[in-house]
Amino acid sequence: MDTTSGTLDEALERLHTTGPEFHGFLSNHGPMAVEALVRHGQAETVHRWLDAYAAKLEDVPGPQSPVDDANWQEALGDRRRVTDWTTYLTRQVAERPWREVLAEWWPRLLPGIAGAATHPVIRVGHAVRVLLEEGEEAPRIAELAHAIGYWAARHTTLPVTVRPTGTASPADTLAALPRVAEPFVRPLDGLAQLPETDGWLTAAEALDAPQDPDAARDQLAAVVRAATHRYAAYGHGSPVLLVHAATAPNAVLRTLPALPRALWAPSLGAAWAATAALTSVYSAAEPLPPLRAGTLTPEEVFERAAAHGDEHVIKLTDTALDVASWAPAGDDRALTAGLRALELIASPA
Repeated sequence: MDTTSGTLDEALERLHTTGPEFHGFLSNHGPMAVEALVRHGQAETVHRWLDAYAAKLEDVPGPQSPVDDANWQEALGDRRRVTDWTTYLTRQVAERPWREVLAEWWPRLLPGIAGAATHPVIRVGHAVRVLLEEGEEAPRIAELAHAIGYWAARHTTLPVTVRPTGTASPADTLAALPRVAEPFVRPLDGLAQLPETDGWLTAAEALDAPQDPDAARDQLAAVVRAATHRYAAYGHGSPVLLVHAATAPNAVLRTLPALPRALWAPSLGAAWAATAALTSVYSAAEPLPPLRAGTLTPEEVFERAAAHGDEHVIKLTDTALDVASWAPAGDDRALTAGLRALELIASPA
């Protein structure tokens, strides 16, 4: 990533003067998108992209009541106190190493991975990736505090507990999941249907979920791969919201290296539950004809995503490039997921 100009840090500082949501419930994707743009060689587009995107963002919400070590549990999941949470987590990362803060809060927040359609954990994943790979500048540590604080404020558990104990692969398990009776609704309305969806829990728990940390990491990568490939065929059901079935587990995967190994297997379980839930709510019933990436390189596919400009296209293509980097020569299924998002999601331009 080319951060020598400070483009990413400047963008994050701009974004930290805005709220984490707008229009009542839509997540501020700015921090995630600008990190992906800079990472993939599009730093020169960041401020122009942000100028356009920021026009719809809102101010930071006012504080309500301070969150502290004694009362944080009662504040968990209270979206009105998001600024109180950010203030509290900002103080935490100022007083202790960020990895220590992350390791403390990760198991507390993991059960609430479904909050805000998984956007908070995705934001955490982008923040951790840059901290691990590109340096620990102050705006990046601040971004992690904002991301964890947002997750705490939007902490939302699934209405059904998923304990995968089967032997099936992620691709086969995703294919076997039943769809909810009323798909393509708002996330909470969709998730609320899971307990009454006949066979859903049995199907979700058919996944092989190893407890060995390295095996759990590898299986989580397989979940990301399967969800990315599936988007290329079934993303037309809900082109924006199905993106998160792939980007959420990838955010968890990116975070694993910063976490104690004992947290890797539980992370697989939580990420899988979120992916399975989103798949059942937002996948189309029938697949589209396949796409081919042809001679396009990963860099060219991402360049198209950057030119398109939609934050979900950027995020999915960012994940698709991860998956493509794991694939054998000639396997362009991940790149076609990025191309499918370009086809299905309207450009904001």
